[in-house]
Amino acid sequence: MAANRSSTADRRARIEQMRRAEQARERRTRIITISVSALVVAGLVGFGGYVLNEENKEKEQREAAAKAPISDEKSWDAKKLGRNHVTKPVTYPMKPPVGGDHDQVWLNCDRDVYKKPVPERNAVHSLEHGAVWVTYNDKAPAAEVKKLEEKVGKTSYSFMSPVKDQAGTIMLSAWGKQVTVDGADDPRVDAFFTKYVQGPQTPEPGAACTNGLDPQ
Repeated sequence: MAANRSSTADRRARIEQMRRAEQARERRTRIITISVSALVVAGLVGFGGYVLNEENKEKEQREAAAKAPISDEKSWDAKKLGRNHVTKPVTYPMKPPVGGDHDQVWLNCDRDVYKKPVPERNAVHSLEHGAVWVTYNDKAPAAEVKKLEEKVGKTSYSFMSPVKDQAGTIMLSAWGKQVTVDGADDPRVDAFFTKYVQGPQTPEPGAACTNGLDPQ
């Protein structure tokens, strides 16, 4: 009898010990889980704050670039540039044109790179929609042209084509705005895109740059 009672007591003691050990493991697991969760949340909050801060910095930089003047940029009075739809040829006072009367159909200008000259009247209509037009003549180095093609290929409301008889080797045009740059890495390229792709000079912001003329 005494031996049985001793054996039962030992089993109870072992069961109680196991129960306490299990409870201790559960407490440790909860503590670890809570600690890890807190670290993850803190990390996410910190990362979110970092991303938000970086986005704010980029936004401020874009806004500053959009307000800053672009060196040697030429401007034309937008009010004096015609905006009529015409079917007859138009003689523009600048090359490439930066505005004026134009064809009723715009040139596709959503990251479009044209290897041949495009109709000016249709291109001007694209400028009216807020596109930036990158042009180059025969003197432009192939490497520079390729870099510009890559930039245009990534930028909606922009297009590119050769203009053999333009004065500058590489030129950028928007409605009423134009600049000649030294190459694809000229900081004025990014500044011009930032400022004038769907910029404040746009007569018809938000108008389509697709489903227009594709001369290719």
